Amino acid sequence: MGKGIKDSTILDSERSVISETRLMFFEGIKAGIPIAIGYIPIAITFGLLAKSTGIPNSTAAMMSFWVYAGASQFVAVNLLALNATYWEIVLTTFIINFRHFLMSASLSRRIEQPTSKKWMALISFGITDETFTVASTRNEQRLSPVFVLGLNLVAFGAWNAGTWAGVFLGTGLPESIQTSMGIALYAMFIGLLIPSLKKSRPLFIVSMFAVVINSILYWVPLFSSFSMGWRVITATVLASAAGAVFFLKEGEA
Repeated sequence: MGKGIKDSTILDSERSVISETRLMFFEGIKAGIPIAIGYIPIAITFGLLAKSTGIPNSTAAMMSFWVYAGASQFVAVNLLALNATYWEIVLTTFIINFRHFLMSASLSRRIEQPTSKKWMALISFGITDETFTVASTRNEQRLSPVFVLGLNLVAFGAWNAGTWAGVFLGTGLPESIQTSMGIALYAMFIGLLIPSLKKSRPLFIVSMFAVVINSILYWVPLFSSFSMGWRVITATVLASAAGAVFFLKEGEA
């Protein structure tokens, strides 16, 4: 009799855990829906841009599936169109995405323990600027790993769906429109950068410093051997270093 009651209690406890896990997973999906809505048009733009630069459909799709880094994918497509070397593309992507090390490290401290390394690796792959912001601003002191998984999964799915949509939409567009999609990269970065520049003087100075460095590397004959990829890398590293040195105390850049 006592054993039957004990087994029933254990079963009820397991059902409660499963129910709570499922609830947290769908809570994560719900929290990620606004991110997914915002990702779709940008991912479509990426698919259109990749198509217009002659990148194979499968390559564009695999970039979104395996790389899953919006800004880096746009930059990579641009560098591929300019015939940059693979090392330039890899190094540029590494520099642009280095912030993800910091975001993942910060978020890992709030994940409920014990959580296996496999779970942590899966969660860290899906961390983006937007999912990190949503997760880090939650009121809970400890985050359920399944909540973060649901949050990341809906954003990841939207980005890949948008990429495929852009690739196939590009197939039916006139060649003139496909060619004009090359400016989408610059339009996107300008759209992201301008609002931030208005709010932060240090960010404006650092951005202008990067522009000056890139201009020097492009126009001064001494640096004529620098390729497009290495100009981007050099300007990014030097401007970031200057921002870290001069605006460290302000914490605004």
